[in-house]
Amino acid sequence: MRPLRYGTNVTLDGCVHHEAGITPDQEFMAFCTAETERSDAEIYGRVTYQMMESAWRRPADGVWPDRMDESEVAFAEAIDRSKKYVVSSTLTEVDWNAELVQGDLGDAVRALKQQPGGELSVGGVTLPLALAELGLIDEFVFAVHPVIAGHGPTLLAGLSARLPLELVERQEFRSGVVVHRYRPAPAPVR
Repeated sequence: MRPLRYGTNVTLDGCVHHEAGITPDQEFMAFCTAETERSDAEIYGRVTYQMMESAWRRPADGVWPDRMDESEVAFAEAIDRSKKYVVSSTLTEVDWNAELVQGDLGDAVRALKQQPGGELSVGGVTLPLALAELGLIDEFVFAVHPVIAGHGPTLLAGLSARLPLELVERQEFRSGVVVHRYRPAPAPVR
């Protein structure tokens, strides 16, 4: 079965708004590129899909903007060529190497996990909450930024029950970002 990884940026106070953290430096962008390249496909909700498309889709002329440095271009190329699955009840079509996920969310994601291939990755705020509720996330990767946002959506807000995790890796960056990689903790033996 293909594992599903949820990766997101989070501030010290738990905010997961995409503009709440620090501006990524080249070292952290290289990490983000490597995480993207680990996945065979990305799963996005409509909001995240449209946000990622507006920021990282290759321009029609094929030339990345001059404002992007080498690390941003590498990330853009990785995300641009990545297969994408979009969960939406309002979109009727998608492009950018994407297809709509139809029907029951749990059934659709379980079917994607059963397909041959490598890892799947999910991003965003609302969709990961729904997938965590369904027990479909196999790995959580939180890039904790040394910032207090003071407002905004928070990590997995509204989760109906505690989700015990076990730390499997920790990585520090010069910028102060610390990445924590977790897996769901095994159920206690009784």
